[in-house]
Amino acid sequence: MGYIASYYTYGLPTFITITIALYLLFTGSGEAFNVGRFLEETSPFAWGATGIGLCIGLSVLGAGWGIFLTGSSILGGGVRAPRITTKNLISIIFCEVVAIYGVIIGIIFSSKLMPVEDALIYTRDNYFTGFALFWGGLTVGACNLMCGICVGITGATAALADAADPNLFVRILVIEVFGSIMGLFGLIVGLLMVSSAKDFQPAQLQSVVASATSLVSPL
Repeated sequence: MGYIASYYTYGLPTFITITIALYLLFTGSGEAFNVGRFLEETSPFAWGATGIGLCIGLSVLGAGWGIFLTGSSILGGGVRAPRITTKNLISIIFCEVVAIYGVIIGIIFSSKLMPVEDALIYTRDNYFTGFALFWGGLTVGACNLMCGICVGITGATAALADAADPNLFVRILVIEVFGSIMGLFGLIVGLLMVSSAKDFQPAQLQSVVASATSLVSPL
């Protein structure tokens, strides 16, 4: 069973990638695999929207994962020690704060997505804004995902430890607080990454004409 799982995890994606690469090579379409062309032709608006989606989605995923881990331990430990069910709800709140971080950053990032026509959106500043929103959102989402899992595992341990010995709850809670701060660090880093990005603005007509002229007659 382990070999089958390893094959579908590593072997199958590698086989598909090699097959597609060989197909493009032998059919004379190797230039279709062009990372630079993909980055240039993809709309900056798409990069920004994807980053915002990753920011909120990964943050909510981390919060849900943490609540799942903590909640199951609280319910399980509460069967033997009902007194832990109330004060251990603070661990659920810490997990939920992780999702709130992602929503707040998503709202801040979305303020830079101004409506621009397709023909006028491909400018240097808009590319920078799109890439900054993408990587900033990915950074915040990944940090909140890891933070949610960290708080969930620590909260689950706190619930079980509290059920066994009430004196251990405060000590483990301190560790949980430091774990929840990791999401705040990701929030700050995301804001720094987007601090220099401008709102989406349409390109000037003169620059569009000059770019089109240079493409038609580079000499």
